[in-house]
Amino acid sequence: MADWELRAASMADLEEIVEIRAVVMRADLERLGRYDEYRVRQRLRDAYQPEHASAIEVAGALVGCVALRPAADAYWLEHFLLVPELQGKGIGSAVLRSLLERPDREGALTRLNVLQGSAARRLYERHGFVLESEDEVDVYMVRTPTNRTY
Repeated sequence: MADWELRAASMADLEEIVEIRAVVMRADLERLGRYDEYRVRQRLRDAYQPEHASAIEVAGALVGCVALRPAADAYWLEHFLLVPELQGKGIGSAVLRSLLERPDREGALTRLNVLQGSAARRLYERHGFVLESEDEVDVYMVRTPTNRTY
């Protein structure tokens, strides 16, 4: 696994993250008949809150993003993106383990949604997320806090 680090994200990272999102989500969105070149980018621009986001870096290069946003009843894991060439190399699992320490420590639920049929769902299931609900496009998952080691 490549050495990686998380750093606080900023507004200056937004457009680079937007482009990573467009690449990462394209295949799943096309499969679902929902890919729109403008919308895939604009949805992140509209939802991006750098105060809750972290940039994922490898060798000083921005390679992804993840956000852990507090809500009334849980944390929401959002915008978890990693460039395709680094997927499947353990970085996503390591980042997820690191992020989940906070809700575990606080005894809080963690929620997320993932596109139907996305390979990312297996990653989330390996880290304790279970199905909460689903529709034709999204799968909503929840994770109870744990002291389990992965």
